[in-house]
Amino acid sequence: MSTENEGSAVPPAPGSHPAPPAPHPNPAVPPAPDYEPTAGSRPTAPDAPIGTPDGTGSPGAPGPAPSAAPPAQPPSTPPPASPAAPPAVSASAGADDGSGGGAPGAPGPGPDAGQSSAWWSAEGGQPHGGGPGDGQDGQSGQGGPGGPWGTAPVPSSGPSERKPRGLVAAVLAAVLVAGGIGGGIGFWAADQESDGDTTTVSAYGNPKTESRAPGSVSSIANKTLPSVVTIEAQGNNGESGTGTGFVYDKQGHILTNNHVVASAADNGKLTATFSNGKRYTAQVVGRAQGYDVAVVKLKNASGAKLDPLPLGNSDRVAVGDATVAIGAPFGLSGTVTTGIVSAKNRPVASSDGGGGNASYMSALQTDASINPGNSGGPLLNADGGVIGINSAIQSAGNGSGLGESQQSGSIGLGFAIPINQAKNVAEQLIKTGQPVYPVIEATVNMKDSSSGATIASGGAGGSPAVVPGGPADKAGLKSGDVITKLDDTVIDSGPTLISEIWTHQPGDKVTLTYKRGGKVSKVDLTLGKRKGDS
Repeated sequence: MSTENEGSAVPPAPGSHPAPPAPHPNPAVPPAPDYEPTAGSRPTAPDAPIGTPDGTGSPGAPGPAPSAAPPAQPPSTPPPASPAAPPAVSASAGADDGSGGGAPGAPGPGPDAGQSSAWWSAEGGQPHGGGPGDGQDGQSGQGGPGGPWGTAPVPSSGPSERKPRGLVAAVLAAVLVAGGIGGGIGFWAADQESDGDTTTVSAYGNPKTESRAPGSVSSIANKTLPSVVTIEAQGNNGESGTGTGFVYDKQGHILTNNHVVASAADNGKLTATFSNGKRYTAQVVGRAQGYDVAVVKLKNASGAKLDPLPLGNSDRVAVGDATVAIGAPFGLSGTVTTGIVSAKNRPVASSDGGGGNASYMSALQTDASINPGNSGGPLLNADGGVIGINSAIQSAGNGSGLGESQQSGSIGLGFAIPINQAKNVAEQLIKTGQPVYPVIEATVNMKDSSSGATIASGGAGGSPAVVPGGPADKAGLKSGDVITKLDDTVIDSGPTLISEIWTHQPGDKVTLTYKRGGKVSKVDLTLGKRKGDS
């Protein structure tokens, strides 16, 4: 039976004489550790392990004596065999005869015939298992009988050009010994670690990660958190709530949402707690219900570290920009979440849940996790600049305002008042305590949608829908007209029209596109002004 052989076979030359039998392996040389070849096929091993120092080189029964094969080259006087000669490896034949010596193709007779041996390929550098000693070396990939791997080699009786393989065997032995030492050291180290009854390992610090490079979320949070406060509002009627605010200027003004402080606006109790745990009482300076913006001021700011947050430019925000939201969701102060700007100019009408008038905004939409308690907190860009005030979320339940009691948690649809608009409102509140709204002085239906903002048939309390002498009246607008555009912005409902108007200032000129009786017309209009909430 034959098997594949990685080496090449050298046929015996005709007329050649068989090589003399090799002497018995030197029993004085101790065997190497058992080694399992990794290439070639291995026949069923005898019961005794390879390398048993029994002096015979074979723990099993001897196989049949191999037949003599003529040498591969013309007869020559072989060098005298020496038991101490180093083992040889053939770089040309690629396979040994299993005896540790001899010419290619010549069997190596010995008392351990039939025992598998291992040979080393000069090309692949891998040990190979020889088959039973059938004397057909080179043809079937089975070497002749010889000592087990690592025992004293049989002296060579082949041609003198066979190169010694003692160096290879020595290197292999060194590798095996070194592997054993390495394993011992590894076990010793593991054993030392286990002395403390622990199998945990420690991660090395990453200097690049721990540097908290500028622009990273951790860097932004580290700079921003000291200027963010948790606001607690307590009303005289027992109503209370928690929200967020941030330092607006060095005079102690805090910018937040109107619905955060509304319950404490009329002689209620208001406190602001910084991230270092210091708490200050505060009072409402002014609030704009329609914009959902409020300004409060610390009553005694001595000792407070007032570092105003830098304000970004919300007009330059692009969809996809990174965002960082900071607040106290469900009372958990100093919570930082991240996301992106998922939409711009989103018309949103929200309520504080207290039965007051709704607020309207052309909002920045973000998927940063925002929950009740984030209200009034900053929405930051990747530079750490404030681009919005977190104000509302879309709920999977009923309602959409952050202050509503039937609210569920974040579903990735949060809305922030653009900071450019909030800044204008804050300046008005600080100066006068009252908000100023741009208006067209016409009442529109708030429930119609998709087709535009329809001017109602009448105003509140029986008043006309179009105020005589107001901007809409001067522009020629009438009840029943459907406004479909403000400048280039599509108007699909009354709330959308109001939120877009409130992104402007009183006195701004805008172009309205409207439909009347199926005819589309355009008209220029100068926005009027209204002070205070009504």
